[in-house]
Amino acid sequence: MRDKTQANSAAPGEGLIRAGAIVFILGAVATVVTVAPLFLGTTPFPTYMFWLSMLMGVGFAISGAGLLRSIAAQRAQARGAAAGG
Repeated sequence: MRDKTQANSAAPGEGLIRAGAIVFILGAVATVVTVAPLFLGTTPFPTYMFWLSMLMGVGFAISGAGLLRSIAAQRAQARGAAAGG
């Protein structure tokens, strides 16, 4: 029996994983930019830059949700295959 998904179709949760990776990278850049003045001895950035650094955790959480969604979809597909055949 051949799988019904196409090679270029996105699996459930894949979009969340990609979005989480992008948000994580933005948070990592914000963290580097925020911490750099501490090492360079210049004036620190405003408080909102520290809040932007929190995007790393948010991106990690989004990716984790996508991973869990992907796992759930694979388990459901495996159960369906086991029950059907």
